[in-house]
Parts: sequence; structure tokens; C-alpha cells
Amino acid sequence: MKKAHSLVKNCCEKSVFSKLHQRYAKDLHDFIYYKFGEEHNPKDKVQEAFLKLWENCKKIVPGKAKSYLFSVANNTTLNVIKHKKVVLNYELNFKQKNSDNQDPQFVLEEKEYLDKYQIAISNLTEEKRVAFLLNRVEGKKHKEIAEILGISKKAVEKRIYTALEQLRKEIEGI
Repeated sequence: MKKAHSLVKNCCEKSVFSKLHQRYAKDLHDFIYYKFGEEHNPKDKVQEAFLKLWENCKKIVPGKAKSYLFSVANNTTLNVIKHKKVVLNYELNFKQKNSDNQDPQFVLEEKEYLDKYQIAISNLTEEKRVAFLLNRVEGKKHKEIAEILGISKKAVEKRIYTALEQLRKEIEGI
């Protein structure tokens, strides 16, 4: 495949894209299935990864397509997991606080704050959001995050720092 595609500069050609799909779709599905399980819809993640590849086909050379696909599928799945955990934590905290007979004004303000927080989190770039949530929700250290994402520890620190800056700007009081 490398020799055939060494002259091809990107993945936009239909035959190149088709060959990439034939070659990597099953491996990508199995990777997501083995790593995260069936409940995270590995078929959907494969389709999302290939859609992302097609959207960015001019930027990706065929030799880098495999790692791009696996990174996108992995990160997409991690984002879904992190989002589910945030939602679950919110629901648990909300139920616990409502059962404490708290002041309704406080409960309303808290809900508004959490809504702002959710919107601010969704406004972060994927890279910042993943690093931030791995650190704050999962409690992972910068070094662990760097290993998971395949980037340097400094890059992780910068992503988390800039995510915090952006969140502080969007939400008063963090």
C-alpha cells in the first residue's frame, strides 16, 4: 500500500479512500470494541472516524491515515465516556442536593451555573476538552494523559491551562 500511495498526496481520491476503508475498518472496529466494549457503538465510531478523515482528506497523506483514524476513534469514544460521566455526576449531585431540602434559590443558581459549565466545556476544542476532563473528571496525572493521547507532558499542561483560562472567561467564579 505504501508504494502505491507514495505518489498520492492526500486521501481525497475515491479509490485511495476506499482502499483505506477496506484495509482499516475492521481493525478499527475491533480496537474500539476491545478497548471500550459494545455499549460505545464501535461501528458508529468507525464511521465517525472515516467521516472525519474524509472531511480532512486534503490534510492527511495515506501513510498517516491509519494513526489518524485510530486517534479520532479513540478520542471520540473517550469524549463520549467523559460526557456520560459528567452527566452522571451532575445527576447524582443534583439529586443529593435536592434531597437536602436546600433553598430553592440556591438550587436554581446551581443549576444555572452547571448549565453554563456544560456549555463552556462543549465550547472547548476537542484537544483541550479531552485533556481537561481526563485530568479533572478522571483524576489522571499529566504524565498519564500524555501517554494516553500520545503527546508530550508539556502539551498536556498547556491544553489544561488554556482550557482553564477559557472556562474562567466564560464562567464567572471558577
